[in-house]
Amino acid sequence: MVIRTCVGCRQRAEKSTLVRVVAGRSATGVTVEPDPDGTRPGRGAHLHPAERCLQLALDRRAFVRALRLEGSPDTEALTDWVRNEAQRRA
Repeated sequence: MVIRTCVGCRQRAEKSTLVRVVAGRSATGVTVEPDPDGTRPGRGAHLHPAERCLQLALDRRAFVRALRLEGSPDTEALTDWVRNEAQRRA
């Protein structure tokens, strides 16, 4: 059993219940993207796939700190993924 901490709510949970997020690059700058398979290279952070945890992480700028980013990354891809995952689970 591998334990990780959610960057949103700061609760410790099994890695299998969290989604890994990584920094990516786009034409417009840095993005924060989901890595549900956990296979993309680079530094990662973990998040519960819940809108509440996503909003807490965004409010606290947790992705910037955890992924060691500069500026304000685009989180649209992650936001869409979390919303779709929440609808799928409901």
